[in-house]
Amino acid sequence: MDFHSPYRHGFVRVGLCTPRVCLADPAANARETLKALRDCHARGAALALFPELGLSGYSIDDLLHQDALLQGVLEGLTELLATSRDLSTVGIVGAPLRFGGHLFNCAVVFQSGAILGVVPKTYLPNYREFYEKRHFTSASHTNRTEADFLGQIVPFGNHLLFAADGVPDITFHVEICEDVWTPIPPSAHAALAGATILANLSASNITTGKGVWRHQLCAAHSGRCIAAYLYAAAGWGESTTDMAWDGHAIAYENGRLLAESERFRHDSHTTLVDLDCRQLVQDRMRLTSFGDSARIHRDAVARMETVTFRWDPPDHARGLLRAIERFPYVPSGQTERHERAAEVYNIQVSGLAQRLEATGIRKLVIGVSGGLDSTQALIVSAKTMDTLDLPRRDILAYTMPGFATTAGTRSNAHALMNALGVSAREIDIVPSSMQMFRDLGHPFAEEEAEYDVTFENVQAGERTSHLFRLANHNDALVVGTGDLSEMALGWATYGVGDQMSHYNVNGSVPKTLIQHLIRWNIHSGQFDEATGAVLQRILDTEISPELVPGGDGDSQPAQKTEETIGPYELQDFHLYYISRFGHAPSKVAWLALQAWGDRGQGAWPEFLAEDARNEYSLAEIKHWLNVFLFRFFQISQFKRTAVPNSPKVGSGGSLSPRGDWRAPSDAPATVWLDELARNVPDQSDPKGSG
Repeated sequence: MDFHSPYRHGFVRVGLCTPRVCLADPAANARETLKALRDCHARGAALALFPELGLSGYSIDDLLHQDALLQGVLEGLTELLATSRDLSTVGIVGAPLRFGGHLFNCAVVFQSGAILGVVPKTYLPNYREFYEKRHFTSASHTNRTEADFLGQIVPFGNHLLFAADGVPDITFHVEICEDVWTPIPPSAHAALAGATILANLSASNITTGKGVWRHQLCAAHSGRCIAAYLYAAAGWGESTTDMAWDGHAIAYENGRLLAESERFRHDSHTTLVDLDCRQLVQDRMRLTSFGDSARIHRDAVARMETVTFRWDPPDHARGLLRAIERFPYVPSGQTERHERAAEVYNIQVSGLAQRLEATGIRKLVIGVSGGLDSTQALIVSAKTMDTLDLPRRDILAYTMPGFATTAGTRSNAHALMNALGVSAREIDIVPSSMQMFRDLGHPFAEEEAEYDVTFENVQAGERTSHLFRLANHNDALVVGTGDLSEMALGWATYGVGDQMSHYNVNGSVPKTLIQHLIRWNIHSGQFDEATGAVLQRILDTEISPELVPGGDGDSQPAQKTEETIGPYELQDFHLYYISRFGHAPSKVAWLALQAWGDRGQGAWPEFLAEDARNEYSLAEIKHWLNVFLFRFFQISQFKRTAVPNSPKVGSGGSLSPRGDWRAPSDAPATVWLDELARNVPDQSDPKGSG
């Protein structure tokens, strides 16, 4: 398949269809159904879901027992099958059907003019405004597993799984309305048997607050089942004798809302969305409790029967019908983003406070560079002391200027320490570093400007050595500053520098989230305006290790981190999808193109100025992903095996060997680099989504 096709990367396009209903007129309803089905086919959808009893109308009461109506449904369905032979999209349409002297509320699953199976409704509501047992028989009251229907012997029952031949991630199950409102829906066992898509035909009437209830139900069920849940309810045209209808269609994926229709429309409409079935399979593979559930419910799982159908993804399906967040660690919505920031701070503060309580230590030592990470760690330290009713002056904060420390970062460090009211001190590490150079016989000791890795690491080591000895001397705990992004890319000096501490509050916080946390402090008024101004200057400063002197004095850093290891905003994106989901590099590159390409759909957080909103070509994405894969898999793991304790703050995970990430220190990155080279073109196809 073409690189730009969503199907190439495990996505499946589906349509949630809400045709305008003509009560008790199956021929008209079949025509509306066909229109929507053709639209889904033209737009590359594999699946089209329609409402409950869509061919007859749901709200026709005792007309369901009229032979003329039931015969009309058969004729309408026959015409629908005949006129859809050229369509590869699988349709799921609702119809009242009679088998063996009983009337069932059914979903008919069909493709290219052939019926794949018929699924009867299991749970029939018979309370308040519902009285379906007056008209229908439950699927639980029949032992048949197939039926002679419209000249075909077709599978029949609520135990059917429909699987795309040759596309293992596309397996769906069908249930009808009330089925999902029960303690154990039929789709729960279907998910345990391998269904990644759970489809619900509904005729749910609307009452005040019911829309929210549907959201909660579908979100929770999709999350428990680690599945996509599709819900299509009846809309305009249903009888308003005693009820009203809103045509609500929603799609959830593992608890996350992907798409929702406009409710109360008076016309036929379709909502299309792309589901990431491969990601669902990945998540199920990791969560051992899901497999345990399948074994515990083995009898119900074994009852499931698979029906296969042919599906060849269309060439014209390109792009992605869902938003991919550019900043997966930072919510794009303002309210959620503020809630996330407060929660992260509480986790960090709680972890550090507990460590102090457990050890009986009452003082903290921290190195403050005037950069992002040490700023975040210092703020957390200050809030921790406040929480424990300890004086902030017991935070012993040190700036340790070296050969390349700029005036700007040094000034920011002092201003921040003073604003937070900690004990601010400075230790010049140049003399001790020079002694180390002399002991090593390094050329710099003879005034030769050799800025090699030894030159850089001597400074990092001196800072760490001072901090640990200061902690010994003051009976204090060293607070670590290194972040998740640095550990992922190996951008931390092994055993010293950003990697080592007594307790690291930033260990599972990526760089993009740290930037947001500092912004949140500014905009939420956590500190006074003067402190906020200092924090803004720190945000505006170029990210640099400041270990190599610049050519223009100390006004600007000579080293720019992102020129070496890549833009943090892009590398954090790669980190999220590689470490959290285990996606192939080609899929990660494609997702990055959807989010960061010139037509990327990811939302820009409003705090980013227009001139800070970057875009990346496929060639740039491939280049920096190659850098990430090499550094992450091949040269950095040995550092991660020796990281200090740190609280895990988010579902994006940590890289602690005691937590989310265990890997050998000496494995090559060959398989990931080869997959990227083989499967990602060097440039975007001009006809593609990039």
